[in-house]
Parts: sequence; structure tokens; C-alpha cells
Amino acid sequence: MPAFQYRARGPRGDAIEGVIDAPNSDMAATRLIEGGLTPVDIQPVQETTGASKDLADLFPPKVEAIDLIQFSRQMYSLLKAGVPILSALSGLASNTRNRTLAKTLSSVIESLHAGWDLSASLAQYPKVFSVFYVSLVRVGESSGQLEEVFRQLSGYLEREQKTRKQIKSAMRYPVFVLVAILIAVIVINVLVVPAFAAIFEQFGADLPLPTRILITTSDAMINHWPVMVAGLILMVAGIGLYLRDDNGRYRWHKAQLRLPLVGKVLYQATLARFSRLFALVQRSGIPIVTGLSVVARALDNDYVEERILSMRDGIERGESISNTAASTGIFDHLVLQMMQVGEESGATDQLLQDVAEYYDDEVDYAIDKLSASIEPTLTVALAGLVFLLATGIFLPMWDLAKVALH
Repeated sequence: MPAFQYRARGPRGDAIEGVIDAPNSDMAATRLIEGGLTPVDIQPVQETTGASKDLADLFPPKVEAIDLIQFSRQMYSLLKAGVPILSALSGLASNTRNRTLAKTLSSVIESLHAGWDLSASLAQYPKVFSVFYVSLVRVGESSGQLEEVFRQLSGYLEREQKTRKQIKSAMRYPVFVLVAILIAVIVINVLVVPAFAAIFEQFGADLPLPTRILITTSDAMINHWPVMVAGLILMVAGIGLYLRDDNGRYRWHKAQLRLPLVGKVLYQATLARFSRLFALVQRSGIPIVTGLSVVARALDNDYVEERILSMRDGIERGESISNTAASTGIFDHLVLQMMQVGEESGATDQLLQDVAEYYDDEVDYAIDKLSASIEPTLTVALAGLVFLLATGIFLPMWDLAKVALH
């Protein structure tokens, strides 16, 4: 379908520019008018041809968290100011820098013109808008608090993005050290050890165990590197297939929470996310059973999702939230206590929000200490590598020096 670049005026006289798909310019003008806009200028968009178009279609940009944060924040501001949904989406579609999000919003606008509601239109693009995102938008539509839902979504996404950035920052130094160690091992085995092995072979001396280990490793890396690379590729592919399997992914997600060093951080982050999301859906007026289903899918952990869904089943049988939560075995004493007090006082959402803020602080502290906790392990590994090299290379050299002196 042809695309048209338009300039129009909104209900308040504000200038809006964007792109709309329509069979012709008259139909484009009709759709703009139906959307509450007054067309000023409509021009056909020049189609991109050649390799640039194929490349753009082949590698579309991904919609990042920052794009959704900006979109949610801008939708809140526009709706709060009284701008109609179609006008708000048209303005955002024309001004967003992310081409994929702009194209998605244009398709959402078409769905709205066809009579769909906003949540159903967003649900067509699960790679952009998650189930949780769509569910809250649906609640906002039904309750008449759509702008407030967008405000809550922007705050939730901002917190999630902050946590991810903190984890990446904490892991940057350990990853850099591990990469440096790997490069050093490859250089030593390919360039250094063979040179010393030739010298040792000339003298025919008895080599100590560390030296024999180094020479064997070097020979394997030089003479059998295709097999090693193929084995590495097969191992990575096998892990990928295992994680794609439902049972494999479930076991891995369960094991994540028990990993040394990072397991506690992941566990606390999961509790913080659950508490924040459950408080959010309760504050938005979503029924508890429906809210638990939505929250479970938004946690990105199959093991925790199964436990949360067991809570939902217990509540459907008439049990209390705190009792069903205790039976899952994934919540600590603080969360269970807050749930029990919240049921008695009717302020579960506020208490769980307090729990989320507490665990947010705990996660921040744990992430700040994560790099410092990993450093001793890296130091021991680096010391072991240096010890192996020293004993493997310098001990035979010392023996050769004594032989030469005698």
C-alpha cells in the first residue's frame, strides 16, 4: 500500500507530521480527519530502492527498553494533556527515531481506524509490547485510567533498565579479565611453549609434570585446533538446544537462583520484580487470579512462573494469598509477612511496593559488591595460571642451566 507524508493540525492547533498508509491521497486525508487531525499537506513518500531497502528490511532495528520508556512517558503526557489517542500515536510515529517502532505504531493506527481498541492493536506485536504491557493497557482502557497506566509502565521499565545496566557494569571487569586470560593462554600455547619445547627436546632432559602438561596442551591446540573449534561449536549448539527445550529451560531457570555469587542477586531481583508487578496490577484493579497469570509470564523465569501459577490455582480454590505463597517455597519471610498483613489491612499493594523498594536497595548493594566478590576468584585463577607457567617453563630451564654448568 502506498505511503503518504503528511502535515496536519491537531485539535489544539499543534503541528503534527507523520507517515500514513492509504490507497490514495484522498483516503489518507479521510483517515487523518477521522483521527481528529486537519490535513495541511499530503505528499506521496518516495520508495527506497536497491540494496539499501533490502538491507533495511533484512536488519530492522530492535525496539530497546529506552524506546518503550520514552513512548510510555510521552503517551502519559499527551493523554494527560487531552490529546486524542490517534493524534498522540500519529505524532509519536512520525517523531520516533526507531524505524521499527515507528512502523509498528503506524500499523497500530491502522488497526485503531479499523475499529480495534488500543490493547488489541498492541497485542499484534508481541516482540515489541510484552503480555504484561498489553494487559495493563487493557486495564487502563476498561477503567478509564489509561494515562496513569502509561505512567506506571514508564516507571517500571525505567527500573528494569537501571537494574540491567548495573549488572552489565558489574560484570564488565570480570569479563574483561577472563577475555585477557583466554588471549594470554592462546598466545602462550601457540607461540611461547613450542619454542621452549624445542629447546628441551634438544637436551633430552626429563621434564617435570607441569611442563609436560603445557607441551601436551600446546600440541593439542596447534595440531588439533579444528577439532577443538568444532567441539566448541557443538557444545554451544547443544546448550542452545537444551535451553530451547521446555524441561531444559525450566531446570536452568531453577538453577539460576542457586548459582554461586550471582544466584542471590537474581533471587532478590526476582522478588523485587514480583512485588512491584503484583502491587502494580492490584493498584490497577486487575483481579488477583488474572493478575497472577500476567505477572507470572512477565518474570522471565519458567520455574518461578510455575510457582506463581500454583498460587493462582490455590486462590481459585478459595485459599488466602499468604497461604498459597507460603506453599510455593520461593518467597522469604519478609514477603510472606507483608502479604499476610496486607490481606488483613487491605493494603497489599502498598506493602508489596514497600517490599519491592527494599529489595531494589538490596539488589543495588549486591550488584555493587558483585564485582568485588568475583575479584578473589579471578585472582586465584590468574595466580594458578602464572604458577603453572612458572613451574612448567622455568623449572626445566633451571635444570638445563645446572647441566650446562656441569
